[in-house]
Amino acid sequence: MQKLYSLFIAFLLLTCQSLLAQKPAKPNAVEIYNQIQKLNFLGSVLYIAAHPDDENTRLISYLSNDKKARTGYLSLTRGDGGQNLIGPELRELLGVIRTQELIEARKIDGGEQFFTRANDFGFSKNPEETLKIWDKDQVLSDVIWAIRKFQPDVIINRFDHRSPGTTHGHHTASAMLSIEAFDQVNNTKTYPNQLEFVSTWQPKRLFFNTSWWFYGSREKFEAADKTNLVNLKIGTYYQSVGKSNQEIAALSRSSHQSQGFGSTGSRGEEEEYLEFLKGDMPKDKTNLFEGIDTTWNRIQGGKAIGDILSNVEKNFDFKNPSASIPELLKAYALIQNLEDKHWKTIKSEEIKKIIAACAGLYLEAVADTQEITPGSPLKIKIEVINRSDIPMNLKGIGAVPVYMSDGQNNTIALKNNIPHTVTNTLQLPNDFDFTNAYWLNQNGSNGMYRVDNQENIGIPDVLRRVKVGFWIEVNGVEISFERYVIYKYNDDVKGEVYQPLDIVPVATSSIAEKVYIFNNNRSKTITVKVKAGKDSLTGNVKLDLPQDWKVSPTEIPFAIDKKGQEVLAVFTVSPSEEASEIDIKSIVTVNGQTFDKEKIDINYSHIYKQMVLKSAEAKGIRLKIKTKNEKIAYIMGAGDEVPKSLAQMGYEVQILKPEDISTEKLQEFDVVMTGIRAYNVVNTLAYKQNILLDFVKNGKTMIVQYNTLDDLVTKQMAPYSLKISRDRVTEEDAEVRFLAPNHSVLNYPNKITAEDFKGWKQEQGLYYPSEWDANFTPIISANDKGEKPKNGALLVAKYGKGNYIYTGLSFFRELPEGVSGAFRLLANMIAIGK
Repeated sequence: MQKLYSLFIAFLLLTCQSLLAQKPAKPNAVEIYNQIQKLNFLGSVLYIAAHPDDENTRLISYLSNDKKARTGYLSLTRGDGGQNLIGPELRELLGVIRTQELIEARKIDGGEQFFTRANDFGFSKNPEETLKIWDKDQVLSDVIWAIRKFQPDVIINRFDHRSPGTTHGHHTASAMLSIEAFDQVNNTKTYPNQLEFVSTWQPKRLFFNTSWWFYGSREKFEAADKTNLVNLKIGTYYQSVGKSNQEIAALSRSSHQSQGFGSTGSRGEEEEYLEFLKGDMPKDKTNLFEGIDTTWNRIQGGKAIGDILSNVEKNFDFKNPSASIPELLKAYALIQNLEDKHWKTIKSEEIKKIIAACAGLYLEAVADTQEITPGSPLKIKIEVINRSDIPMNLKGIGAVPVYMSDGQNNTIALKNNIPHTVTNTLQLPNDFDFTNAYWLNQNGSNGMYRVDNQENIGIPDVLRRVKVGFWIEVNGVEISFERYVIYKYNDDVKGEVYQPLDIVPVATSSIAEKVYIFNNNRSKTITVKVKAGKDSLTGNVKLDLPQDWKVSPTEIPFAIDKKGQEVLAVFTVSPSEEASEIDIKSIVTVNGQTFDKEKIDINYSHIYKQMVLKSAEAKGIRLKIKTKNEKIAYIMGAGDEVPKSLAQMGYEVQILKPEDISTEKLQEFDVVMTGIRAYNVVNTLAYKQNILLDFVKNGKTMIVQYNTLDDLVTKQMAPYSLKISRDRVTEEDAEVRFLAPNHSVLNYPNKITAEDFKGWKQEQGLYYPSEWDANFTPIISANDKGEKPKNGALLVAKYGKGNYIYTGLSFFRELPEGVSGAFRLLANMIAIGK
């Protein structure tokens, strides 16, 4: 026992890929049997596309669950440039959410998830622009790295590399890079630095996952020549789980909640078509792996393993899975002698999971806290239980590979269904890394994340470093298992809740608003929230500003009794005389150490809790902007932070619930403004629209921000006809031309010039109307290079005594980013008619 405890103190602290803090896998007999079938299949497929939600979950599920192939999805980006239907998070925070949604999707459909360092910078109309903003060489390197690591026999592209300009530039670029990688991945002169960790590899064949959509219509696809297509019937019904392949795929697809991709499963026969592009075309056009040895015979020394595992599969006892363990142990021992490191690593992990599942072997390490600071003691409870009649001994708990059997009889017998627990305390090192999305740890570029460690590139999840090693002797064979330390608690409603263990700074801080507008010389109060990462925390907090800006006091002392508690520090900031934009940074000092990070917790029920550390800062803008005293009712749509920006401008803003919209209530306001995609997601607007239009007719102003053309809750969104399109201007610096230079929206109370459109982020606007009634006046025109002018970005119409404004300009991005011109233009829109 003493040896076991001492080994526990030698606890594992390694950087490695997280398996995500989740409830321990407790597979039933059917699931174990499926794992054994996959153990007996040595074939791999890699699906490649650009974004989370681009993947074909029907095909991934079919390949993983029907064919039993190791199936991966390489998403070149983490989806940072999209919109968010479930909350206000955008850019890198949205990328964190969408990363977790992909991980959840792969848990359902059985695939594995990978990424490159490419940053989703927003919509791109062609691959040339995409590859200019991305570092093409780096992204190609990452695609080749993923192929060399995964070693797929087959690669499938989601998009067509031959059709630039017909879809998102990221889409086409992903296919083009895949084509290029297929030709270079086996060349030792291509990215030779990777060969320190992986070997070259040549996939057997490359396909494009085509469909009728790419042909323009179902009729055209039916008439097309299909001699170059592989046809897969993917409508499998899995009797053992009671679901069709499409039903599983729909559950996977529905993981993309931030994008509104809830999906209803279907049943019955269904087909997928793959167009052959490169390599060897299979003779059997219904068999993706035709001509590829996917048995254990493909590797030296594999035949004996395959023979054993074939018998395991044939003789599997669904009532007593543990009966398979003796033969599985024989196969495990043979796998350890394989020279093929790739398959040895993969199959060793697979068979260990199966052995543990067959035995009902439960291994868990639970911390007594969800957050801990470096240098602090961490109390951990270990649980080990063998729920089978197979003889087992616990040889040690501790750091991998510290424990080695020395022949001493110092073991603990794990008797059937008798739990063994150990509780001990670990002292974390003072220099322990904080938990964070590793791809956000360093500043990247507009098009690329920066990850310098080659071995980390492509890893989907947060890198977590606290892990326990268990050495178990199973029927005389010693096997090591690993588990991440997690935190769990009981919720009165949800029951047992699992969360990851996060390593947090001693102190974090956040500034109350992300943008502060100073439109005169008057000072403003800026509130900083300081949060303690441990008990009994004392220190000072200050604001870091340029010398021509003034702050009082220079610093504020604080004392916090309990970990997790917060205190507020209020500063008075006076702007410079000249117009300027600055970064306001919050800096906390504790015992001579400085901490400059804000801790952002992302909590949604469909993904596991995520913690992101970002620089604790806000933007201060000394801006010459004129506003009136309008009172604004804001109707939220899919989620944005525009109301906060309006309040910063000095307006009185009230979030108005759709059900509270009434003629009487609206009398309190001068302006009604709808959030992004409100007419896509707020069903109540369908029968409140007449009230809103009467509000305008009686002399008030309504501003409607962009909506997509799909699933509008009402066709009467505007008082006059208005047809939304997919038109957008993605080039932030595209020239803006004034179509109505004398219109009040460009002149009162602020004179709007071309300068006000400089410094816009990600895009000028999206989903512009392409057709509109003559009562609308188009105000501005712009277009991306080589395209026709887009005139629907800002449309103003007089309706009765009031004004109706529709805009596709991306205020929801520009205002939180502190783009001064967006504030000035919006102030004019609000003041129209005054």
